Amino acid sequence: MKLLRLATLCTMLLFTVIGFSQQGSAVPEAMIIINADQGTETISRHIYGHFSEHLGRCIYGGYWVGRDSEIPNTNGIRNDVVEALKLIHIPNLRWPGGCFADEYHWMDGIGPASQRPKMVNTHWGGVTEDNSFGTHEFMDLCEQLGTEPVICGNVGSGSVKEMSQWVEYLNFDGISPMADLRRENGRKEAWGVKYWGVGNENWGCGGNMTADFYANQYRRYATYCRNYGENRLYKIAGGANSEDYNWTETLMRKIPHHLMDGISMHYYTTNWNNKGSATDFGEDRYFDVLKRCLAIEAAIDRHIAIMNRYDPEKNVALVFDEWGTWYTVEPGTNPGFLFQQNSMRDALVAGLTLNYLNQKCDRIKMANIAQTINVLQALIFTNENQMLLTPTYHIYDMFKVHHDAELLPLSLESPDYAFGKESLPAINASASKSPDGKIHVSLVNIDPVQTLDVVLKLRGTDVHKVNGTVLTSEEVNSHNTFANPREVVPVEFNDVKIMKDQIVVTLPAQSVVVLEIM
Repeated sequence: MKLLRLATLCTMLLFTVIGFSQQGSAVPEAMIIINADQGTETISRHIYGHFSEHLGRCIYGGYWVGRDSEIPNTNGIRNDVVEALKLIHIPNLRWPGGCFADEYHWMDGIGPASQRPKMVNTHWGGVTEDNSFGTHEFMDLCEQLGTEPVICGNVGSGSVKEMSQWVEYLNFDGISPMADLRRENGRKEAWGVKYWGVGNENWGCGGNMTADFYANQYRRYATYCRNYGENRLYKIAGGANSEDYNWTETLMRKIPHHLMDGISMHYYTTNWNNKGSATDFGEDRYFDVLKRCLAIEAAIDRHIAIMNRYDPEKNVALVFDEWGTWYTVEPGTNPGFLFQQNSMRDALVAGLTLNYLNQKCDRIKMANIAQTINVLQALIFTNENQMLLTPTYHIYDMFKVHHDAELLPLSLESPDYAFGKESLPAINASASKSPDGKIHVSLVNIDPVQTLDVVLKLRGTDVHKVNGTVLTSEEVNSHNTFANPREVVPVEFNDVKIMKDQIVVTLPAQSVVVLEIM
């Protein structure tokens, strides 16, 4: 059942066919006050990070086609994917998992490809992994992208020695067994990897550990993840699942803070009992997904409150390194490959989430959407030699103006978007100031019917000019396909009026708008 936007919002219409009801002909108004001279925190570009696992067609066919492929590539890595990700200034890339990380033995993925042992990917589809994409290929990918690698080491089935040797292989420039092995495999200089995850989901697929047991394991593994030369590892402990506050409490209490720089957290926007379709849904499922997305804020706030008690100086970051929507796989695809379509609804989820992460940048220093290509809330789809960009990709393109910008505090009063007996705030926002003094405001209107006026009042600055970009669609389940790759794309936004000390913005229904104010 498709969700349709109104062709006009000036008249009263009944929407019984698609399950909507118009609340009135007047355009509601929201108020946002932005304090342009009171910013104190920086939005780390690493909040806009990505996650790519050996899962489905994310690595193989997504990034990696092999050096002999007819698809244009550089050292086996697709050129079109690299260029698309460079355009959004991808800041970091987490690899090799995910659940796969805790069954991955890195030495199987180095040396001549023909001599690398094969393995079964027991987590994702039971397919054979030939290890043709390993450490050297991943590091080459990161160099082509100009991005920071985030390595997730194997705690679940690996050893302290194995992880310690991987760090040495990547980061030591002197004479040692691992550095010598790296040079034998064609890489003279150390890569100098900074970001290091010590295990993944160790409460589940990473070993089914208790919080106390994992905390002790972390202390042991992290001790032997050495610093080499001037490079300093940024060590990330495997954190909580969704609302498991005891896990965060235990790690903050039992792990000495000098041993960890961050604690991860995973939370997906889904109904685990009934995930539903990515494109075939009515307003009930639309409202439910957005409600679940907004509920993540309260959960993260509670995790942050626990961290604040043990670490008021905020030396340990919260790393939200798996998030996104999770639906039933597309019909006819391998259930273990987690391939789902990506609609305007997903773009709204991305906009809501990134706005919130911006606002919490004093504690959240990194985040990674799951996953970059062909899996879950993907930014890119590939099909043989074809590639397309999803609505979520366009959100990352529009929001890149927030990278390393100064967060501007704001207050927001929003009308509600009501469905049945429940309601959600219709408008969501964050604001930042870039080093050149330009102010950027990202606005989300989740109401699928109502156009909403937003009054922006800027304090501490003058307004001379406003430019804008908008992403919206005719229906909230509109999505891009290889037959129609431009169904949902951003366009110039001009529905802005400058009126003395304020700006009036008319937001279309189901839209994301980014303004540049000068």
